[in-house]
Amino acid sequence: MKIIVTGGAGFIGGNFVHYMVNKYPEYEIVNLDLLTYAGNLETLKPVEDKPNYKFIKGDIADRDFIFNLFETEKPDVIVNFAAESHVDRSITDPEIFVRTNVMGTTTLLDACKKYGIKRFHQVSTDEVYGDLPLDRPDLFFTEETPLHTSSPYSSAKASADLFVLAYHRTFGLPVTISRCSNNYGPYQFPEKLIPLIISRALADEELPVYGTGENVRDWLHVEDHCEAIDLILHKGKEGEVYNIGGHNERTNLEVVKTVLKALNKPESLIRFVADRLGHDRRYAIDPRKIETELGWEPKYNFDTGMAQTIQWYLDNEDWWKHIISGEYSQYFDKMYGNKLN
Repeated sequence: MKIIVTGGAGFIGGNFVHYMVNKYPEYEIVNLDLLTYAGNLETLKPVEDKPNYKFIKGDIADRDFIFNLFETEKPDVIVNFAAESHVDRSITDPEIFVRTNVMGTTTLLDACKKYGIKRFHQVSTDEVYGDLPLDRPDLFFTEETPLHTSSPYSSAKASADLFVLAYHRTFGLPVTISRCSNNYGPYQFPEKLIPLIISRALADEELPVYGTGENVRDWLHVEDHCEAIDLILHKGKEGEVYNIGGHNERTNLEVVKTVLKALNKPESLIRFVADRLGHDRRYAIDPRKIETELGWEPKYNFDTGMAQTIQWYLDNEDWWKHIISGEYSQYFDKMYGNKLN
């Protein structure tokens, strides 16, 4: 089986490539990534010499390129992680989110329609559901929760989801969608909350926290997410949506304090900053469908997952320091520059 993983040099996609290359040596895993700012091939160093792995640089919104890719690679499965994903960036530059997240997805779907595919899996987000009030801890997102987006990012992701389901209904394309809560774990780009706090706390720098830090997120370890997608690919029902996450809600302030305590750093580093525009209050997932239908259960809870993650960042300072210094962008030229000429 040949699987093209789009966005495989990003945080979740990169972890998924690691997971699949190692778990299924008989599968061919093709990592397709444009290597925009959050794509980092150093993430793939541990698997780059494996015989069942290869990297291709390309843009999912480039129709000619994608159709040629399908012609030559003849994939059985597409797992689409490729997306602009930072909410703050979507507020300042929404158009790039439409191009990558919506038009990139429809380009892939058109290629699947033309060349055939056994499964197209869309990796989405719980942010498409909007948010929940802080004073209603009894409310959770289910797969039937109406889409109610807040940011340009979540609007682009919701639009892509609707196209995926429309191609299933209109053209009979075999699709599945997963919507996950906030991921954390190894190889996360340092602009996101947990790696940002770890890297800045280690340097004794101020830690920016939006508003009063009361916004609640449901935290999912990336390895548990990878396992869930693997289950959906092999056991999931075509045309279905599966929520992944649940049971690990924490306020942003609690997350920051957890990191500071683990690193033995003072809470005086915390600096509250002006809140994000339209900042969602609370996300919380009900994962009963994937638990009962596919037998998924997370390996990590928040405490064990955070301990593993913090230790990983301590053990792999070179990885994230290269990103902060900008060196990671030169890695592609070093590894692949002469192969492209």
